[in-house]
Amino acid sequence: MSSWPNVRADFPVLHQQVNGKPLIYLDNAATAQKPRCVIDALVHYYERDNSNVHRGLHALSMRATDAYEGARTRLAKFINAAEPAEIIFTRGTTESINLVAHSFGARLRPGDVILATEMEHHSNLVPWQQIAKSTGATLRYVPVLGVNAEGGLDLTALDTLLTPQVKIFAFTHISNSLGAINPVRELCRRARAVGAVSVVDAAQSIGHGPFDVREIGADFVAFSGHKMCGPTGIGVLYGRSELLNTLGPDETGGGMVSSVDFEGARWKPAPERFEAGTPNIADAIALAKACDYLDGLDRAEIARHDNHLAGLAYEKLSVLPGIRLLGPTGARSGLVSFSFADVHAHDIVTFADEDGIALRGGHHCNQPLMRKLGLTGTTRASFYVYNREEEIDALVASMRRILKFFGAT
Repeated sequence: MSSWPNVRADFPVLHQQVNGKPLIYLDNAATAQKPRCVIDALVHYYERDNSNVHRGLHALSMRATDAYEGARTRLAKFINAAEPAEIIFTRGTTESINLVAHSFGARLRPGDVILATEMEHHSNLVPWQQIAKSTGATLRYVPVLGVNAEGGLDLTALDTLLTPQVKIFAFTHISNSLGAINPVRELCRRARAVGAVSVVDAAQSIGHGPFDVREIGADFVAFSGHKMCGPTGIGVLYGRSELLNTLGPDETGGGMVSSVDFEGARWKPAPERFEAGTPNIADAIALAKACDYLDGLDRAEIARHDNHLAGLAYEKLSVLPGIRLLGPTGARSGLVSFSFADVHAHDIVTFADEDGIALRGGHHCNQPLMRKLGLTGTTRASFYVYNREEEIDALVASMRRILKFFGAT
């Protein structure tokens, strides 16, 4: 049962039918739905305050600037950053990680090591591959344990992998395929002990529970607004201020310079240094409203709710014939990935859609991990604040219908 009986009323998109069935939205790891207050914040900006920020002296520009910088302050509070200047607005997790890779990673030299994990999303893998190629650094991976990665990360491997040669340790907080929750505090602590900079991909965790960057001890944290009830096309890079102000910009242009002459330019301090051009004003403002909404629900309660649904889904799906469930058998985040040997994930998603159920099928931008596990992809059900226990029963019934159709029962 939902911890918030009326929460579904806050999400307009849920009040529709798909193929003649009530929509059951279980694709939250890809993107979460938006509450009315977030949608209203976007409309309010465009109807009342639409203007460029920082350089205007008229009323609309000053209102827009106040709201935009207020959003930065709100995001700093949401993750307990030391100051708003540690919040850089980006397009999302991908751009945030690329910013670190190109600004900090450009310092690397042959002999330096970048350490990632085998469960990384392509967003926290491909940028490091490119930086390793361009700098001559070496990229290594912390392995996963178990035929279904049910053991999570092999933390004992850190004893040999995490050496003083490691300059960057990049890892996800929660795996978007496995549902595994990595011990971010321990990983950040161990990175700091060898002088490595930690880069945390928090895309799957930021809207699903409390997140305190200072308690975690992270150097950089990347996340996307659209996975935490905010708009698409907006995200955040958190960086400790003492690190940010040692980095050069990855983009140059208007707004990020303190002065320019025909011979060169000088940069503003962070965060302006990393926000060249007109920023995504409206979506930043709406993302701040998403923070208000999630805090109003209590993020600790969100974590309990999502994890409960995932555990229940794992239990009820596990009895289906021929199913292969990925990730931990115990504590997990709010998602479950599974496969059937004789039915392709895309077929499962297509047939589930006939029952009004939105799932995700494919490699989930985890191709190296899928290959290691001997899979081309999986079907993923992921849960959020508006999902209910009875929707899991509908999911299991849909899977039984699909298996019967394909003769897999």
